[in-house]
Amino acid sequence: VVSELLTPEQAARKTYGVAAQIMQLSVVGIAGPGDPLANADATFDTFRRVRETVKDVIFCLSTNGLTLIRHVDRIVELGVSHVTITINAVDPVVGSRIYGWIYDEGKRYTGEEGARLLIDRQLAGLKMLASRGVLCKVNSVLIPEVNDAHLPEVARVVKEHGAVIHNIMPLIIAPGSQYEQEGMQAPRPRLVRQLQEQCADAGAVIMRHCRQCRADAIGLLGEDRNQDFTWENIAAAPPMDEGARAQFQKELDEKVRVRMERKEGQSHPKQSSTAAGCSCPLSGDEPEASFTSKPVLIAVASRGGGKVNQHFGRAKEFMIYESDGTIVNFVGIRKVQSYCHGKADCNGDKAETMKEILSMVHDCALLLSAGIGEAPKEALQEAGVLPIVCGGDIEESVLEYVKFLRYMYPVQSSKKSKHSPIEHFGG
Repeated sequence: VVSELLTPEQAARKTYGVAAQIMQLSVVGIAGPGDPLANADATFDTFRRVRETVKDVIFCLSTNGLTLIRHVDRIVELGVSHVTITINAVDPVVGSRIYGWIYDEGKRYTGEEGARLLIDRQLAGLKMLASRGVLCKVNSVLIPEVNDAHLPEVARVVKEHGAVIHNIMPLIIAPGSQYEQEGMQAPRPRLVRQLQEQCADAGAVIMRHCRQCRADAIGLLGEDRNQDFTWENIAAAPPMDEGARAQFQKELDEKVRVRMERKEGQSHPKQSSTAAGCSCPLSGDEPEASFTSKPVLIAVASRGGGKVNQHFGRAKEFMIYESDGTIVNFVGIRKVQSYCHGKADCNGDKAETMKEILSMVHDCALLLSAGIGEAPKEALQEAGVLPIVCGGDIEESVLEYVKFLRYMYPVQSSKKSKHSPIEHFGG
């Protein structure tokens, strides 16, 4: 989805204007509309022009892979270091249920013949790129009752061909699409997570932070600033300061290094811990055993920056984490319809919206946000999801409140209590 079509010259000019204002801009990707390699000359001209004006960015390209084998040399020559290929099947029988037809060099292919042509091209292109040192990610759309049982095989095959990461994305039912006409439903979060785990068991490294963002997105994950960069804004942008960008990136790399070291330290927890809100160390067999219980899921409302910094009512997605109180693992992103649509629309009858939100977070023990109204708080509690109002670093908050959850309920499930002390502890 895009808001406008850009010429290569316009794309380079816009990239320069954004880079001058967003220091953390480090990746420039071409993902559409349509397949970038269907208009390969314009795509590669864009990369060339951007490299001439903004020299410190990483290039990414997304493609369905049909014509990939024809462009491997140019991709490598231009320094495109990351390529994403959408591969939804590696079996032509399954593929024929996904692709109605394939059009290549003036000829139309249908059924298994078309699917086989596409799959062969995709896998050949993947293997060629990987052999040239290009980092390849594979996207696969989870289509219930079509390729869900087949995706672990997809994961195994693409890994063998050189994919370094695999992203399992839920199908989005577009209005008027064939799938909508057939009455197909989008996969539930539990099925997505189940398939992610099965693909991981097949040896794939699973990407869990995908936002399925627009092709014209600008900014950080979950914080699209495309509307901020009009042509008037671009024209008024100051000259890009390459030295300032380099210094910012250096400082950012250091922050990432520190964060990774801290996360690594969490993987080797000490023998004693301190419960949130309790000054006494928890040592000995009984309390420690409670912390090694089955991990729980936590939903987090965030505007980005690794912080719990968004009001529940404004959230259009929740970041899902898993923790046992000693380590934190990111599980994925779940999209929702925001509970509020402006200040005047936060307290009315939102039953259907809340029902949808609950369907997306019902398996979570906690929901962390920067604020929440009484009505949604009560609805979450009724569903067994404990709402916590807090701020600060996401992973630190997750650890703090899961530890407190374990301390308060060392035996019984945290999903059982409608009125938990945690709601008062968290504000």
